[in-house]
Amino acid sequence: MSTEFQTAVKRNVSHTRRRRAIDRLVEQRDATNLGVLVRTGGLVGELRRHALEGLGRCSATEELESIAGDRTVESSLRDRAAELA
Repeated sequence: MSTEFQTAVKRNVSHTRRRRAIDRLVEQRDATNLGVLVRTGGLVGELRRHALEGLGRCSATEELESIAGDRTVESSLRDRAAELA
């Protein structure tokens, strides 16, 4: 896992730094780690949504379609993933 991913999931890191870490993953077009963040149940919902929107900005259609079909992911995130795909 990348440094950015580790920063995004650490609870003792500020919300702002966690969002910036997700933004760097988007810049790197790291669809795999963004997808993991969306699926991470213990992550604050706002950060999961931010990662999901980042997947949309990366045009990560495969990952978005995978999330849309993943019943373990919250339904609102699945629905948004389907819209972005």
